[in-house]
Amino acid sequence: MNNLISNENIEKLIYEIRGIQVMLDSDLADLYECVNGTKTINQAVNRHLDRFPSDFYFQLTKTEFGNLQSQIGTANLNTMTRTLPYVFTEQGVAMLATVLRTKVASQMSISIMRAFVSMRHYISSNLIEQKYINNMVIEHDDKMKILQKSFSATRRTIYS
Repeated sequence: MNNLISNENIEKLIYEIRGIQVMLDSDLADLYECVNGTKTINQAVNRHLDRFPSDFYFQLTKTEFGNLQSQIGTANLNTMTRTLPYVFTEQGVAMLATVLRTKVASQMSISIMRAFVSMRHYISSNLIEQKYINNMVIEHDDKMKILQKSFSATRRTIYS
C-alpha cells in the first residue's frame, strides 16, 4: 500500500454526484493497486452483483461525466472514452474491499472509510455553522424591522 496517500488526499477523490458522496472506479483501482485497473473492479462487481445494489454503485450518465470532467479536469478522465465510469458510494467502497480480498484493499478501505467520515464531519460542522449564521441574520433582520417601525412612528409623530 502506498504510505504517501493521506486522508486529505483521499478526501480529494470523493465527489458529490446525485447528492451522494462517491468515488470513481478508476481512483479506487489506483488506491487498491489493481494491476488491471478498472477491469479488476468491474470483474469483482460482476461476480458479486447481489452485493452491489444501486445505492452502492452506479454508472455515470454522459452529462454527469461531462460535469465531472469540467469540475476536476484530469487527464485520467479524458482517456476514458470507451465506457462511462462507475462510481461507488461509501457502502459500495466497503463492499468492494470485501470482494477484492487483498491486503491492500483491506488496508486502503480503512483509510477510505476514515476519509468519508471526515468529509461527513466537515459537512455537518459547516451546516451547523451555517444554521447559526442564518439564525443570527434572521434575528438581526427582526431587530432592524423593529427599529424601522420605531423610526417611522417617531417621524410621523414629529411631522404631524
